Amino acid sequence: MADRNVVKRATQLFCIGAVVAGLFFACGGSGRSVVPAGTLEPDKFLYDKGTTALEGKKWLTAREYFKRVVENYTASPYRPDSKLGVGDTYLGEGSGEALVLAINEFREFLTFYPTNKRADYAQYKLALAHFRQMRAPQRDQTETRDTIKELETFVERYPNSSLLPEVKTKLREAKDRLSKSDYLVGFFYYRQRWYPGSIDRFTAVLKEDPEYSERDEVYFHLAESYVKIKREAQALPYYERIVEEFVQSQYLEDAQKRIAAIKATNAAKEQ
Repeated sequence: MADRNVVKRATQLFCIGAVVAGLFFACGGSGRSVVPAGTLEPDKFLYDKGTTALEGKKWLTAREYFKRVVENYTASPYRPDSKLGVGDTYLGEGSGEALVLAINEFREFLTFYPTNKRADYAQYKLALAHFRQMRAPQRDQTETRDTIKELETFVERYPNSSLLPEVKTKLREAKDRLSKSDYLVGFFYYRQRWYPGSIDRFTAVLKEDPEYSERDEVYFHLAESYVKIKREAQALPYYERIVEEFVQSQYLEDAQKRIAAIKATNAAKEQ
């Protein structure tokens, strides 16, 4: 129901934009006066105007210039970049409804111009529109999963893109968000003292995202869960990973104490 409401609001926003577009160009006299008489490259003129407005964060003005190129100059070499420009205006606007429309623009670009030199840019901005809708770890993670999907598509399709470092940074952040969400479920089980459940959840986090930035907290509470059910031998490697992989961690001192205690107990049993 929530997704349908967002789409509905996005559609309403699109319709309002169309009405405003008519007013925008009508003010100049049926739109023809927007391009000065005698302009040799009207498509370039409109594209340049749109680009200037975009740089000035005048989202609606820029959008209407770009749309003029997209809709009226179908053979123009500026049409693909104008299509991207429309998406960028929605992305810049940043509301939930606008981000839905941005996703549509960038996805259409990739459908119409899959081999365009800026296809990597479109794929990144498509992912970014999802990224900006990601919710807190305690909330629904649908947009986070969509972000990861689109960023991984980028990495697969455009390994030589200059945007790759930024994409990988965003991908790590999105994966961290999803892993944090899964960790919190495990931590809830841990606090409820349902240790088989917490062990399963923590183990799944480490399997699905071994590079999780905050995996020290997963190691620690996974180890603690094993200790709670008297399986210290299985806990020990996870305490040791904290010491081996993290120079700084809020769990470091406790992990060192647990390691010493477990080893001392094992030594005593061997005597």
